[in-house]
Amino acid sequence: MNELVSRRTRSAVRDLVNVVTIGRIHTMWQDAGYVQPSTFPEGIGGERVTLFQAYLDQVDWSSTDQFTRVRIVFEDAIEQRIKECGWDDRVDRVRKLLRYDGYTLDDDGTIAGAPTDAAAPVITSELLAGLTDPAVIHDHLDRIAAAIDRGDPAQAIGSAKELVESTAKLVLRQLNVPFTEKDDLPALVQRVQEALAIRPADVDGSADTSFGIKKILGGATGITHGLSEFRNRGWGTGHGPGQPRQGLGPRHARLAVNAARLWCEFVLDTLTDPRAPWRKKAAAPSTAGGQALHGPDMNLAAPAAGGHA
Repeated sequence: MNELVSRRTRSAVRDLVNVVTIGRIHTMWQDAGYVQPSTFPEGIGGERVTLFQAYLDQVDWSSTDQFTRVRIVFEDAIEQRIKECGWDDRVDRVRKLLRYDGYTLDDDGTIAGAPTDAAAPVITSELLAGLTDPAVIHDHLDRIAAAIDRGDPAQAIGSAKELVESTAKLVLRQLNVPFTEKDDLPALVQRVQEALAIRPADVDGSADTSFGIKKILGGATGITHGLSEFRNRGWGTGHGPGQPRQGLGPRHARLAVNAARLWCEFVLDTLTDPRAPWRKKAAAPSTAGGQALHGPDMNLAAPAAGGHA
């Protein structure tokens, strides 16, 4: 189950308490029903921060009941920080991170709202199982997480576009379909969908080419084009804008990341699905000049000639 608040947000709240007394930290947690910890993590920071982390380690972050109680602890920690230091950069960072998790931090230190799936992984490890070497995907996911961590929507948007591009290249390489570095994102997306037999134009009566799926796939394809355009126009990193990015915020980053997730998840899921339509197409031999031609299913691990991930 997804965590109701991300690790990065928990760490940011924890770092607020270096101005809170040891006694107050015990009180805020024990009033919420947690017992005094008997073990403490190493390498966290000072005594107060370490104590707060020890309490954090007791929480089941998938439990709505527990987070309801921990929310009050967080509000207490934020209130104490504001009393001692005012609304400083650390409190502002907590507000940004809570927003990514689906909450709002009001000016009085109250946490409101319900969790979303923003803390969930952009691409799960199970969906990467069909790739021989998904390291580049992990790199992009780390950049997206780091951008969200520091409240950098431009980086999140740029990395989301790069995630789609790298996913397309890795899938093409896995399927032994050639591509070049001159291919732009729309061209790569088209090649992937052709190779996996999931083009919106394909019709064979199966679920993958039903009218409803065709419309969804058409929308998903358009999303990748829009993501590329959004980033290339200077709203994401990778192309320097000619003017400040006015109005760009976390909601735009979430839109871009979720758009990338939609296309990447379906493509990777199709790659690993043993009943996916591309496997039937690859398994059916064709002839040219009397020689049998075998599809990409015959050599999934082989890199494409001239292709680069």
